[in-house]
Amino acid sequence: MEVISDTSFLGLPLFRRGKVRDIYEVGDLLLIISTDRISAFDVIMAEGIPGKGEVLNQLAAFWFEKTADIIENHVVTTDMSQLPPDLLPFKDMLQGRSMLVLKAQPLPVECVVRGYLAGSGWKDYQRNGSVCGIPLPPELRLADRLPEPIFTPSTKADVGEHDENVTMRTIEEQIGKALAREIETASLALYTRGCEIAESHQVILADTKYEFGTIEDRMILIDEIFTPDSSRFWPRQKWEPGHEQENLDKQVLRDYLETLDWEKKPPPPPLPPEIIAKTAETYQYIKEVLLGE
Repeated sequence: MEVISDTSFLGLPLFRRGKVRDIYEVGDLLLIISTDRISAFDVIMAEGIPGKGEVLNQLAAFWFEKTADIIENHVVTTDMSQLPPDLLPFKDMLQGRSMLVLKAQPLPVECVVRGYLAGSGWKDYQRNGSVCGIPLPPELRLADRLPEPIFTPSTKADVGEHDENVTMRTIEEQIGKALAREIETASLALYTRGCEIAESHQVILADTKYEFGTIEDRMILIDEIFTPDSSRFWPRQKWEPGHEQENLDKQVLRDYLETLDWEKKPPPPPLPPEIIAKTAETYQYIKEVLLGE
């Protein structure tokens, strides 16, 4: 399987380059390409993961469709035969890992919803018994299910920087109270839908993050939704609070990197073939489970 980590072969000026996605302007639309790049600890690895971009793109397309009744999203088409004539020679390379989307103005916030206590939320809770200023019951364990899902926004950091958890009040001051409440309501509704569908496939959606943007004063869902890069998935049958869970994402890569004498900053260490293969298998597995393939 060919690994695509660089899309400069298109010969177009980049609109934006993220850790994984390359974005180009195509007329009035944006072309989002999910590459096979992978990052860990906010550092992009030198090697790509075979098939990863296709997994992310196809899962995002699936979830955008399943949640379109909750909020409008930016997807126009995933059919690359709809590309302009000058890009059609690249149709086969882009098909499966790309989508044409509406051009929105992104809101400067990561919209995080947590239904279980894990990650940075667990660290916050250990320090002060709350997450992003939201008090939680005492004596919760790592990976415990929360009484109800909570909206815990964070700043949206540049590539290579770390997002920072903030309170709802901070977001209200940044984008206005009405819009902040709108993204909170949409985020919680999306999470509820995601949990329902994931649970039907014996998968726990522990937490996730979204991005929203505005077009002509209306808010839409952008970027990605419920992929292994934006969400924490656990196998339902193996869930056992009180310790770290089996993560259906790039945890294999993170665990390997933790064994190295590496300061978690560029340049990244080289990845052994077996770690690349195991990571690729995990991405394919979660796609097959959620899409029923």
